[in-house]
Amino acid sequence: MSKSSVVEIPEPRVSSLIFADTRFSVVWFLLRIYVGWQWFSAGLEKLQSSSWVGNKAGTALLAFVNSSLVKSTGPHADVQGWYAVFLQQFVLPNVTFFSYIVTFGEILVGLALIFGILTGISAFFGAYMNMNYLLAGTVSINPVLFAFELLLILAWRIAGWWGLDRYVLPFLGAKWENRSRLKRRKHG
Repeated sequence: MSKSSVVEIPEPRVSSLIFADTRFSVVWFLLRIYVGWQWFSAGLEKLQSSSWVGNKAGTALLAFVNSSLVKSTGPHADVQGWYAVFLQQFVLPNVTFFSYIVTFGEILVGLALIFGILTGISAFFGAYMNMNYLLAGTVSINPVLFAFELLLILAWRIAGWWGLDRYVLPFLGAKWENRSRLKRRKHG
């Protein structure tokens, strides 16, 4: 593809302000802390329960999956058939393993969001877990967290500005430039 055929679409000002301007980063910081705390506290609660981690690991998840399977029948099932098959064929035979994955996944996503490290990726994994809970027929706080995580994914460039991403992302290749330097470079 020749350079003349490349079309670059500039980011609208509103989008730039909300998702790329550090002046808006405090909003993302507060949202990130809220979502992170929800995950961390849910995972910590599971970590302290022997039915999730320990000698009875998997029993709580087994009850959850069986409840979801009940919701997969009838004309207007809460759980779609394909997801019920996944739960029956893949999760149930490995329920202890998944019990540990859920517990430590929630803790890790929570900590990553609280500390603001790889915020966009952490929010993606949180959204992935929320989507699985929704597919399993559990509404609760899942749609709210899912929506917030989608916003954090969109704001990945500045959502961790008040966190470790401020130092980690430039190390990984993300470039932040001072707007006043950019204006001088364009006009000078």
